[in-house]
Amino acid sequence: MTETTNNSIPSQQRMLQCQEAIKPYIHETPVLTSKSLSQELGAELFFKCENFQRAGSFKIRGASHAIVRLDEEQRSKGVVAHSSGNFAQAIALAAASVGTNACIAMPSNAPQVKMDATRSYGGEIVVCEPTAEDRERQADRIVAERGATFVHPSNDINVILGQGTAAMEFFRTNPDLDYLFVPVGGGGLIAGCSLAARYFGEHCKTIGAEPYAVDDAFRSLASGQIEQNETTDTIADGLRTFLGDQNFPIIQECVDRIVRVTEDEIRAAMQVIWHRMKIVIEPSAAVTYAAVLKERELLAGKKVGVIVSGGNVDFTQFNW
Repeated sequence: MTETTNNSIPSQQRMLQCQEAIKPYIHETPVLTSKSLSQELGAELFFKCENFQRAGSFKIRGASHAIVRLDEEQRSKGVVAHSSGNFAQAIALAAASVGTNACIAMPSNAPQVKMDATRSYGGEIVVCEPTAEDRERQADRIVAERGATFVHPSNDINVILGQGTAAMEFFRTNPDLDYLFVPVGGGGLIAGCSLAARYFGEHCKTIGAEPYAVDDAFRSLASGQIEQNETTDTIADGLRTFLGDQNFPIIQECVDRIVRVTEDEIRAAMQVIWHRMKIVIEPSAAVTYAAVLKERELLAGKKVGVIVSGGNVDFTQFNW
């Protein structure tokens, strides 16, 4: 496929270079199918299982790419990020893999399992208030004090390209997908995956999946400008952030639309995947399958790819 002429959209060549650069630091994750779920939907379903990725989510892809692009002086001073959990784990593990250190501002309401995992990978945590403003403020403070490099979890072009390698792998094994469903939080994953669909899919449309409770991406596409969320009241803790100026232009150009789902629909989708496919996925990952179920009529007879973004679940929150 020819490259886009829009200068704000990264090229196909950059995506290929990114994929090669991060190969030593990531797993190529499996694509699973479920005959019963496909029959119920009346479509062919394919699940790209990033819950089997290093650190339990797709985030290691973007984190690894951001860090391998640092020069020696930058690596010597370490990296700083802010995250509710999955990117915190990923940046800590990626930093350790290349011999640097990571400090992450994490909100006080982040799942304990994600905090514990971040520390186990060697990450240093600074606990902040559960607001976007405070975690950005804490990250800025650490950067100023240490001279470290800040890596945004979604609004960084190297991160975006890294996240897109999940879909690049997907299209290598399943090049004829009609639709690719991707969860939307900060926008890095869907921006990268929609680029992959454009360059490596045959005729694939990218559809985002987002909770009603944090539907800033849906509203941003409608208004043509980046919208904010007034609340973060969703079980999908990995999707409580909003889009940025690096990923929004890509999303505007490459994403077909956003489907919103309710909290009950997310819980129901998560239960189905656990029970029927026997794999552990987190609520943020269940959002995509919830959106697929809402689009049953559109998807009839089609080949549908589902990005399962992660499997980092806080089991202490379950009433066993």
